[in-house]
Amino acid sequence: MQIIEPAVRGSQQIQVLTALWERSVRATHTFLSDTDRAAIALEVPGALAAVPQLAVAVAADGALLGFMGANDRHLEMLFLDPAARGQGVGGTLLRYGVRRWQLETLTVNVQNHAAVGFYRHMGFVAERRSDTDQQGRPFALLYMRRADENTAQLPAATGSDCCGD
Repeated sequence: MQIIEPAVRGSQQIQVLTALWERSVRATHTFLSDTDRAAIALEVPGALAAVPQLAVAVAADGALLGFMGANDRHLEMLFLDPAARGQGVGGTLLRYGVRRWQLETLTVNVQNHAAVGFYRHMGFVAERRSDTDQQGRPFALLYMRRADENTAQLPAATGSDCCGD
């Protein structure tokens, strides 16, 4: 696997990443209705074009495995092809972001239990919770922060944090 930071984000690449986003969300965001997913999908190309930092995970055979985007030490997005889940791609991307971009914070849908568990395992702890997403939609968010500079490679400590699910 190789992590690439695309120098240019052309419309074809945005379309490919948006299609991966769609596959990923269908597999992981089961709490979204088709209508909700379609509405959010309209925002994805603009978000991909605008995010200051973008990294793409590519397999040795050239297959797209996943991507992440960040802004000002905040993980804005991390999505994996469903076939790449559980293969270490998410952890590799996140560790890359922590090292390269000094990622400290992220926001995750509370109802995406696998993602919440993944980020906790990667050393992020919940700071607060909101009942809506940033656009005011009724999807609760968990705001998480990296516990310290070493935790991106270690499992999170056991115990409760502020927000549960």
